[in-house]
Amino acid sequence: MRRIGLLSDTHGLLDSRVLEHFASVDEIWHAGDIGTEDVLRRLREFKPTRAVYGNCDYGDVRQSLSEFYRFKVEQVDVLMTHIGGYPGNYNPLARRMIQAEPPQLFVCGHSHILKVQYDPMFHMLCMNPGAAGKYGFHTVQTLLRFVIDKDQIKDLEVIELERH
Repeated sequence: MRRIGLLSDTHGLLDSRVLEHFASVDEIWHAGDIGTEDVLRRLREFKPTRAVYGNCDYGDVRQSLSEFYRFKVEQVDVLMTHIGGYPGNYNPLARRMIQAEPPQLFVCGHSHILKVQYDPMFHMLCMNPGAAGKYGFHTVQTLLRFVIDKDQIKDLEVIELERH
């Protein structure tokens, strides 16, 4: 069993409340637009961290990460990218990868809109944690926390942080 903390779109801000909410997780996933190498370093010092770069990531962040990251946790196949889209409206490159070999869990960011949706066409769960930073139109910072146990994705929690 692995407890996962999922965030995206920090844009250079790692709110201390994120670390408080992720204290009990086994690993952190960041779905892009990290913003600075310092944010990535702080996450990695706190917990094992998997991440992809986003369209607003440059320099060392972009150099050290990939646009797409495919990995397995327990028995769950995961595909993570920043600009991924959602069921019925995937980014063309993401769609090609999904069609070729659908993962069980598709993770993306970019929209700043938290959305968790099952895609019956590809038999996969899609997760977008919204935005954990303060840059953008969103009025609430959002995170996801969930458990992967063998081949099950369960115990999903939505965490909302008031912007201040």
